[in-house]
Amino acid sequence: MKSYASDYLELARRIYLDACLHCVAKVSHRDLRTIRSRVQTQGLSFLTITLPDFCSDFEKSLELGQVDPSLFRSFKKSGSIPAFLQGMIGQVFVKETGRINYDNPQIPKVVSAVRQICLAFKKTKGACVPSRERRAIEGFIACEQELSSYQLPEEDRKNFSYASFVLWNRILADIRLDLLVPRHGPGNTAERYTPNGKYRWRIWHHRLEPYFPLIGNGFPLSIGESFVETEELKQVTYVSSDMEQPSRVVLVPKTKKAPRIIAIEPACMQYAQQAIRDILYKKLESDYLTAGHVNFSDQSINQVLAMSSSIDSRFATIDLKDASDRVPLDLALSMFDSNPDLRDAIEACRSRRAELPDGRIVHLSKFASMGNALCFPVESMYFYTICVMALLRFHNLPVSRRNIERVTSDVFVYGDDLIIPADAATVVFDYLQKYNCKVNSRKTFYRGKFRESCGVDAFDGTDVTPVYITNDLPKNLRNSSELISCVENGNRFHQNGYYHTSQFLFERAEEILGPLPHISESSGILGKRFWGPTSKVTMRYNRRYHDAEIRAWVPSSVEFKDPIDGFAALHKALEKLERLKDLSLPRAKKPMEYSVLHGAATLKRRWVARYNLA
Repeated sequence: MKSYASDYLELARRIYLDACLHCVAKVSHRDLRTIRSRVQTQGLSFLTITLPDFCSDFEKSLELGQVDPSLFRSFKKSGSIPAFLQGMIGQVFVKETGRINYDNPQIPKVVSAVRQICLAFKKTKGACVPSRERRAIEGFIACEQELSSYQLPEEDRKNFSYASFVLWNRILADIRLDLLVPRHGPGNTAERYTPNGKYRWRIWHHRLEPYFPLIGNGFPLSIGESFVETEELKQVTYVSSDMEQPSRVVLVPKTKKAPRIIAIEPACMQYAQQAIRDILYKKLESDYLTAGHVNFSDQSINQVLAMSSSIDSRFATIDLKDASDRVPLDLALSMFDSNPDLRDAIEACRSRRAELPDGRIVHLSKFASMGNALCFPVESMYFYTICVMALLRFHNLPVSRRNIERVTSDVFVYGDDLIIPADAATVVFDYLQKYNCKVNSRKTFYRGKFRESCGVDAFDGTDVTPVYITNDLPKNLRNSSELISCVENGNRFHQNGYYHTSQFLFERAEEILGPLPHISESSGILGKRFWGPTSKVTMRYNRRYHDAEIRAWVPSSVEFKDPIDGFAALHKALEKLERLKDLSLPRAKKPMEYSVLHGAATLKRRWVARYNLA
């Protein structure tokens, strides 16, 4: 454990030294001693929790334009600014008054350096301490209890329903259930089926039959009486609503501060959800009213707006707490009132109960947790509707098609990342709160020159997004994901000018993998994506292709034996034809005999063409 902590201390030291060079700040041995002593007393939580909290206070100060006395409580002060990193922060805020010094042209570089020091380990994955996991579960339960007692005044409910009808009626009215194509998603199922095992139906919910009948969806064929007597169909059990398996709540490593809570759906529910999700994505991303404003696959629009608004302050960036867990079921379904069949189908493929890790069963008042395929599009529609209503109120406009078209040009939604006009921010906050949403004030920015949205952090037109150490440092060749992450981070740090940090990461990877080649940007092998002295890599001449080859490490997907046959294999083959154009999905070489382990990777040493070199 001592060696483990010392590795992270050395990495933190390198990041600090590079950051000082990056913003031309004097290296402070007091800062380095503070990092070392706090890690010795607090453990690695100082790097993964305390420093990110310090950065959150720093970002709030940037928005306020001054260091508020209530910030940086766990650090000593030097004048009005924290003593820790005062050599950098003193270039941003005046030490005596705490006010921001906009006259210093180096501020963007200093902001980038401070954030890199503080946030490098914020997203390091790993299990949280049990107390934090229990707190996350209790928070999940508390959200349900709050939702079950949530009472919205009847007038506000009618206003929401009317605005939803005007906003969504034309987009949703022509969706026909008989034209939807269900499919399996890439994730796990509540029953813990293998990827190929999903295609072998065992359970089908009665609630799905009116909208997604088993014969024609689960068995997507025109079948005769001879098939009805087959064993595959006889093995399927229809279950009533009170006997349905609940979604399975799991804790997924997110950060050391708190896990991510996912509710994994039963296979048949997930299967139907995917059909509705696909049509919602298609409709919302193509309609003139929402195209470019409600996005599911393109984050660049929010990213560009965050960057431009860090200069002109036109838009505010909003982040929501527990976003998916706070969408009331009745309000979510009311958005689909213009198409009752679609609304009822959405309700039918939604799990009504969830099983917690300790075995407790919770009845769900929310629309859905993360894990439901419809969670992302429906919550986006919900937040979009609220923002549109707020802007109509801000401009004192009644709800009408023309007025909605007027205000939607200034609303951009990607999940719970919202962008709205900065001058209307307080009105939008009030409406979000009214409809049970909770604004994350620590990550919401509508003043000053700092903005963040969809993975891009910007200050005064400069990208100040840090490089995150998302995986633990690798220890041996079995740590494939850690090795891939280590090399990728080494390249990112080098690209940002953090050369000492990059060198440390590459040295750590090469201790296990041997010398890494300098490779081109488009290469798929493991190596250094920048020019440098020729590495000592093994080469040979391939007589068949008349070209030189190098021996290199190549990331590969992990396959395992998972055979299927009969109608299950036919079902998968037909689904693969539907999804043939989606080249981003990993595929097994023999898909009816093997499956790809989702989210896993391994490293294989292979001969690859020389054109991969830089």
